[in-house]
Amino acid sequence: MAGSTTQFADFLADEMRKYKGVTVPVRASLPECVLVRRLNCSKLHPNPEDEFSMPEVGPSYQIITDYISRFRDAKLHGLPPIEDPIIIEKMLPDGYLILNGHHRWAAAMRYGLKTVPVKIVNLTQEIDIRKMVERSQHDKRVTIDLDEVLFRTKDSPYLERKLPLPFAWMYKERIKRGIPALFRFLSRKGYDIWLFTPQYYSLDYIRAYFRKYHVHVDGIVTGTRRKTSVDPETKKRVEQLITDRYRETVNLHNDMVLRVFRGSKDFEQVDIADGDENWSMDVMNVIEKMNKPDQP
Repeated sequence: MAGSTTQFADFLADEMRKYKGVTVPVRASLPECVLVRRLNCSKLHPNPEDEFSMPEVGPSYQIITDYISRFRDAKLHGLPPIEDPIIIEKMLPDGYLILNGHHRWAAAMRYGLKTVPVKIVNLTQEIDIRKMVERSQHDKRVTIDLDEVLFRTKDSPYLERKLPLPFAWMYKERIKRGIPALFRFLSRKGYDIWLFTPQYYSLDYIRAYFRKYHVHVDGIVTGTRRKTSVDPETKKRVEQLITDRYRETVNLHNDMVLRVFRGSKDFEQVDIADGDENWSMDVMNVIEKMNKPDQP
């Protein structure tokens, strides 16, 4: 959709009138979430709760113009105009809701591109968390930041083995060495394993990824950085679900293990070596000691 800034602003306002207050996320299939694909720009809709769509904040037309310039340069050199996929979520009543990449989408619309690369995700919803908690058989859990602690760059020194083909093409993330062994250990010790990430990973994608390493993850919360407003009542219900289920939570960090108990301000902190090749074993040793009864 080429046109002036005013025309695009009018188009955006019309999109808000059509979709604000009526959108509902719909779960996409795992094959839809694994691969990057191309979709028609018209099937993508701006997120009413994102700053991009808010009249008092609105899109940055300078950023849109910069992207359009990059598109022209890419065309001049015979390159794809957009390389990074726009992150979207399948939705009712139709199409897909943009989670990340509004300015790239707007630039594509104004430049006249028909299609853009997209990555479809299923973010964790309240009903997903409720099901995770209801399936739990334990009253202890371990929480881990997926991006800060588990995932590592491909040139990191201590990595778990690479997945065999064709899975290595589908799942490009690499995890710290010893994570599968650590997860099995934690399960044997009666802990549920909960992973958190601010990134827009699909819930099913992360679950399937760890299954390829033959381990089970009990809870996965994705897209914690999402800009959509969170209903206070929903947040309260979720927090209460977690509180009622778990009497003990152990937070794993790169440089420490932190244990807290429900209803108590006391905590136990044990420092461990950050970046060490024996990180998983260090964590196991700390958990083992935490679970031993005090000796008289």
